[in-house]
Amino acid sequence: MSAIAGIKPQAASVPQRKFGRAPAFAAALIAGILLAFNASGYHLFQYAQVLIYMIALIGLNLLTGFNGSISLGHGAFFAIGGYGAAILMAHLGVAWWLTLPIMAFICFGAGFGFGMPALRLEGLYLALATFALAITMPGILNYKHFDAYTGGTSGLQVDKPKVPLHLPLNQDQWLFLCCLAAAMLMLFIAQNLVASRVGRAMVALRDHPIAAQTMGVNSAMVKATCFGVAALYAGVAGALDAALVGFVAPDSYSVFLSLSLLVGMVVGGLGSLWGMLAGAIFIEFVPNLADSFSDMFGESAKALPWAVYGVFLIAILLLAPHGIAGAVQRVVAFVRGLMAKASPNLTPELPAISAGNQPAEQNHRTTQGS
Repeated sequence: MSAIAGIKPQAASVPQRKFGRAPAFAAALIAGILLAFNASGYHLFQYAQVLIYMIALIGLNLLTGFNGSISLGHGAFFAIGGYGAAILMAHLGVAWWLTLPIMAFICFGAGFGFGMPALRLEGLYLALATFALAITMPGILNYKHFDAYTGGTSGLQVDKPKVPLHLPLNQDQWLFLCCLAAAMLMLFIAQNLVASRVGRAMVALRDHPIAAQTMGVNSAMVKATCFGVAALYAGVAGALDAALVGFVAPDSYSVFLSLSLLVGMVVGGLGSLWGMLAGAIFIEFVPNLADSFSDMFGESAKALPWAVYGVFLIAILLLAPHGIAGAVQRVVAFVRGLMAKASPNLTPELPAISAGNQPAEQNHRTTQGS
């Protein structure tokens, strides 16, 4: 059964280990490099933010789309990654790139530790437990005894990474390319994970939990590991976000961040890893588009952006109930069907030929006559 009622993960099949994925990665890398040298600094910042959201959404999709566990607290692990990286850079002088594996390890432990006791809960109860985690995190970051490390309500500022080795790049291009490389690497890891035995166990527990346990799948270990991997992805995304923005504050990791990630995952398509790019684009650009609509009506429409955001969300869910990835798959299947009907059968039917280079029927009659 699907993790979210009424929304089926149509694209949540286990991909195979093929070299056919290489063209998609190559096309994405080429498109990213072209953007890096042709887009403005502000747009590169937005595109880098999209890639960061994509990393977080891939982890959430592994947990919900492939494993079937609902999480409303994914933003809490995003905050752990962001604040952890900022503290390491600002107070301990750790290089920004080194904070990525450190926060990945820490967030995996945090997610695994949270997942083990949370396995006693199912469905809405698990969702409420993760929602409580999202509510608690801003309060922890605002705790006055942590102000020396977190900066309190004022936040913590860090220096943005500089371009190394005198490369012919500016800072915005360098950060965007780093986010692009990280997103492609995390996507590659996720695709290989879901194609492995662990990935098949995740899907089996989502679809037929009793049958999977009967076949010997360790339900507790698989689910806890999935929580840890999802938190790992969120931690890496949070660390990249801290380096990109150069500032972290408790207000940046409110409950709305967790809800936005959930919305982005559903919009992109449950069970589709590449679809998370569409979900990340929705998170980054639809609120800005809604703000632009409200500006058309002046000061009297201050609350209009949320209305426009809601209209966009409802429209996408009605037009693409399986997410944007499901809609793209449906369009591709429709086009292939039309092409198959339009293409004539160029291979005519040939009569069966016997060993004597004569039609089989004639050879049979000759045999009977003899």
